[in-house]
Amino acid sequence: MARRSAPAASAPSFVPHPSQRRAVGGGRDEDQSAFSRFLQNEIFAPEKLPGNLNLITGVTMFFGGVFAVRAWGELMIPA
Repeated sequence: MARRSAPAASAPSFVPHPSQRRAVGGGRDEDQSAFSRFLQNEIFAPEKLPGNLNLITGVTMFFGGVFAVRAWGELMIPA
């Protein structure tokens, strides 16, 4: 099987050196804390929002199911 190369317009697939990160990722506000940068880059980033919503939906459904079984579990057993 032939090896495929990366698309022409793709970014480098390695983590850049810290001195080059500013050029690759754009300028960032120096007043932001690490936590607010994490929220901005990982939680609220438009390209990651659909995946984050899927995770929230899955966790909500899981804990909702656990709550339902604990609250109404005896009603599910045939008499």
